[in-house]
Amino acid sequence: MKNTDSLTGKVLIAMPGMSDPRFSRSVVLICAHGDEGAMGLVVNRPIDGLDFSDLLKQLEIDATPLAREVPVHFGGPVEPGRGFVLHRAADADDIDEGDGRMRIGESDLAMTTTRDILEDLARGRGPQAAVLSLGYAGWEAGQLEREMLANGWLTAEASDDILFGTDNDHKWQIALKSLGVDPVMLSSAAGHA
Repeated sequence: MKNTDSLTGKVLIAMPGMSDPRFSRSVVLICAHGDEGAMGLVVNRPIDGLDFSDLLKQLEIDATPLAREVPVHFGGPVEPGRGFVLHRAADADDIDEGDGRMRIGESDLAMTTTRDILEDLARGRGPQAAVLSLGYAGWEAGQLEREMLANGWLTAEASDDILFGTDNDHKWQIALKSLGVDPVMLSSAAGHA
């Protein structure tokens, strides 16, 4: 049975009153959402001082001159030492959840956790659009829904500008504007009538 209320494949946009500083002005792609909880990747927080070539050296993966420059982001506070590559997958319909790849909803987006995708990117192969996230954001059953009811998050459709764009400083505003919301008009306090 398909959960029509699932937020899988959508982006969460932190409201100005977000009390958790790790998520202040963040945009999070929801990779999985169901009765057990939710999992997502923050897409607008590059990690200062760490680039893809540094990470490849740490993992002892040899890069060729064709290596792609893949952004490295803070994906969330859960398992910060674990890497997740968010990318478009031409073969999304054929993704086998057991091979370290997960299809995100019904889209052509996928998340891969295996070393082979890093090796491919280091050799100039693999997906054209990709972001490497260290860690992820997780919510237990019902937690995300409670945060949304408390005016913590807005939801929007994911776009390439938001997911793979290089303007991380403005992704929050871009996501809000995709909803027709002017960030200047948002209050940091929830109103109650």
